[in-house]
Amino acid sequence: MTPNLPEIQITRKLRATRLRLRVEPTQIKLTVPQFCSQRQVQEFLKQSEQWMIDTWQKQQEKAGQIDKSLPNELKLFNLEQPLKVIYKTQKNSFILDEQNHQLFISDRQSESYLKAFVIAYAKAHLPVYLEQLSQEIGLAYGECSIRQPKTRWGSCSAKHDIMLNSGLVLFPQEITRYVAVHELAHTKHFDHSLNFWVEVEKHDSNCRNHRKTLKSAVMPWWWN
Repeated sequence: MTPNLPEIQITRKLRATRLRLRVEPTQIKLTVPQFCSQRQVQEFLKQSEQWMIDTWQKQQEKAGQIDKSLPNELKLFNLEQPLKVIYKTQKNSFILDEQNHQLFISDRQSESYLKAFVIAYAKAHLPVYLEQLSQEIGLAYGECSIRQPKTRWGSCSAKHDIMLNSGLVLFPQEITRYVAVHELAHTKHFDHSLNFWVEVEKHDSNCRNHRKTLKSAVMPWWWN
């Protein structure tokens, strides 16, 4: 394989139905169906070589731009001023001093504890926010859950249960509000039809820009 690429990790899986290539910041993985021949694998890699080189280089450039320092302040969707983050030796993973706008994070595993705080904060505040918004715009829902999916900011089930991504607390409130409106609108239109988008725009006149902002957003390294 080209010297521009790392060694490719090939894994054969019985349930795999097709060749699947994944380029990650530190490695390249190829999943192969159990009965796929070596010749087929080599042919597939040859056809994919330029794509792999381009994608790998982009990954490396992106990785080089990542600032691995931890934040000194944390802006949260429902706070007027950011929390000052202080890393220190302490028994608790994190301690929030709301009165003085300070967040104390244990210096043992700072990035993990910082993420743990954000998740805990999201579970405490996002359901309350969703309930308030639901009453404000007149769209009811079932249950609310807060999770950390990798690919979705929110979802709405056929039973009108709504899931919100805990990472939404790290955005300005108008972005968090857009996702909440989007999911609440699904309680009326369980699709992405024109009527659905009309409903979203009725409650968020700037929804198109908010959607663009969310699509291009990059989460901090310690969150991933």
